Amino acid sequence: MSKRRKSQRAAETTPKREKVRDIFVPRPFEGLVDEPEWIALRELVPAASAPLRLAPALVEEFGERQVTLATVLPLAAPATTKPDGRVLIGLQRHDQSGDVSRDLAEALLCALRTEPGAPVSVPPLPGPGPRLQDILVDGPLEISMHDGFDFWLDPGATEDPNVQASLERANAAIYPTVRLSAAKAAYWCQVPEKAHVRWVLPEDEDRALDALARLGAAGNLPLGDDTRFAGMFRAHGRLVPVWDLPERTPATEWEEPVAQFAKRYADALADTAPLDAAGRRARQGLLGRQLTLR
Repeated sequence: MSKRRKSQRAAETTPKREKVRDIFVPRPFEGLVDEPEWIALRELVPAASAPLRLAPALVEEFGERQVTLATVLPLAAPATTKPDGRVLIGLQRHDQSGDVSRDLAEALLCALRTEPGAPVSVPPLPGPGPRLQDILVDGPLEISMHDGFDFWLDPGATEDPNVQASLERANAAIYPTVRLSAAKAAYWCQVPEKAHVRWVLPEDEDRALDALARLGAAGNLPLGDDTRFAGMFRAHGRLVPVWDLPERTPATEWEEPVAQFAKRYADALADTAPLDAAGRRARQGLLGRQLTLR
């Protein structure tokens, strides 16, 4: 048989692999009650966790399983399972598709199908299928902030020197972050030589931008003396304004200034009149200082 004939026969007998297409979803957390907090945990917060509730159909299939959302897991893994059946899924990971919600749902489903305690294998591109909105009982996130990643580990795990060394390296990379009570999805953080407040706004981008432009035209964007409105970025379909703050002022001192700004912002949102010339100039200036995160 000729080589050409052999190649043709091999091609006919080998099953074709279906190509997985990636689809970009600009607002992957749309429809979830705490959409801004999901975005904040993915983009702003180094170490935090929150319990999740499986939808009734999954409880019927897999039983009552304890599921925890984590900002990040060891080695940025998509999901892990514990020997007692607990499941953790990581928001911040290496491999991802254009639909973060689909990624997280697939990671959770893969973990539920995995033998407790065994490594979880998750495809880099999950393809069509259920999303977070389909497999969870939606509700406000009960967020726990952590100073380190000790929540990864079971009791006694740090007795292993390799595990202890890995944990110390991970903890050394954390910058102090505080969840503010003055506004939902607002976080103070301290990085080398400066501090910031970053707030994931819940409104549609155009409404939020107009409100910020009104405040900018009136000179009301700073949080107070010695603060600077640094700009904003777009993350998963929402705007995230950022302020530069004095490095040594503790997070608790910014609750009242953030609350006052939230009031000014709400008043600006309520103004539905077209922007005047100063407002339009301020809007263009804000757009010029905007960065999009993917």
